[in-house]
Formats: sequence, structure tokens, C-alpha cells
Amino acid sequence: MTSPIIKAQNLSIGYDNRVIMNRLCFEVKQGDIFIIMGGSGCGKSTLLRTIIGLLPALNGHVFINEIDIVTATEKKKKHLVTQCGILYQSGALFSSMSLFENVALPLEQYTSYSAKKIREIVRFKLALVGLAGFEDFYPSEISGGMRKRAGLARALALDPEIVFFDEPSAGLDPVNSKHLDDLILEINKILGTTIVVVTHELSSLFNIGKNSIFLDGSIKTISARGNPNDLLKNPPNERVLAFLTRGISNEKKS
Repeated sequence: MTSPIIKAQNLSIGYDNRVIMNRLCFEVKQGDIFIIMGGSGCGKSTLLRTIIGLLPALNGHVFINEIDIVTATEKKKKHLVTQCGILYQSGALFSSMSLFENVALPLEQYTSYSAKKIREIVRFKLALVGLAGFEDFYPSEISGGMRKRAGLARALALDPEIVFFDEPSAGLDPVNSKHLDDLILEINKILGTTIVVVTHELSSLFNIGKNSIFLDGSIKTISARGNPNDLLKNPPNERVLAFLTRGISNEKKS
């Protein structure tokens, strides 16, 4: 058996001396679509930022490809950056740059590819997310759903092993949210990319999730783990049941 691509050991997260989550232990397997779920303010995005090294851990360890992000040198962290892609809630595109320039940026920073090679890669990545022909458009000239897809193209620019999504459906209507879910499934299937998604959107976590953890704000740790659909059928506690049945009709619950 291969080692997990991500592994958290007794991880505590928060800000300064304020602990948000304690004693987090979980593993993400290669090729997984892993959901980090929980109510508002429970620490989902904080956990994501800690995993990718944007926030220091209060305690414990996070391993990505067996490298401890908590204790890694800056050189090793920089290497990990090329193995991971990130799609932020807003897409986080640079407004003064075209879609082509946004997607090309990581290739220009982290590779020695020629300008011709970069053009080929950028066009391919934009086509992959359904934005062929939009290379010269600016973020202000396209819809919110298209900005999310352009952000995803940039996240995929370096062919990362892992792509992290922070509330990818935030601000999207149901149609665009479903389109993004379908893209995530396609990328996972075709490219074999490991996907880690922070979300509280029920439709998304049920449609795409293969595995998950539930961050329980009342006890400040994980209180459930497994396939979200299995957790809906057999919830381990009332808090998980309440979270997973928000807005679901009695017919679906039964």
C-alpha cells in the first residue's frame, strides 16, 4: 500500500493562542476527492490554509508527500508549491491581467519553459475548463462562474498532484455550481488529480465527495469521517445529522 498523499497528526489550528480545532488526525489518499465540511466558523478554511503552509500550525504535523509542512525548510515548501494548486473562493485572479497572463504566471515563475511552450500549456488549460477563445479577456469582462473556471485553469497550470478548493461554489448559481462540480469530477477522473474541497454546500459534497471529515465546532475536533453519502445514511451523532439534512425534504431523508 502506498503512503497517503496528505496526512495530519494531532494537528491543532487557530490564531495566536486561540485554538479553533484540536487533535485533528486524518489521511487523504492519492486520487481521492476529500471533503472538509462543517458549519460556519468551525475552521474549515483555517485548516486548508494550515495544510498548504499559509498559516502556522499551533501544534502537530501535516505531511504532504511525506514532507512535514510544519517543519519544512523554505526550499522544501517552495518545491511543494509546484505540486499543489489552489482555487480560492473568489478565483483570486489579477484584475489587471488577461486570463492568458493569469494562467501563464505560475509557469513563468516556476518553470524554464519557452514562451511557445507556455502559450501551448495556457491554451490547453483554458480549453480544459471550457474557456477556449477567452485568452485575451480580463476578469471584469467575464461572469463569476467563468472567473472560477479561469482560476481553476491557473491552479492546474503546473500539473499539480493535489488541487485545493476553498468554497468553490460560493457566489455561484445552481447551474454554474453543478458545472464546477462536473469539472472537478472530470479532472479527478482524467488526470488522476487528488482533490481537497472545503465546502458546506450539500449538493456539492454529496455529488463529488469520496471521503470526508466533519469539523465539529462544539467539541473542536473531528466527530465524523467517511463518504458523505454513507454519513447521511448512518450519521454518527445529531450534529452531523443536522448538518447533512439541512433543507433536505422528509422524502429524501427517508
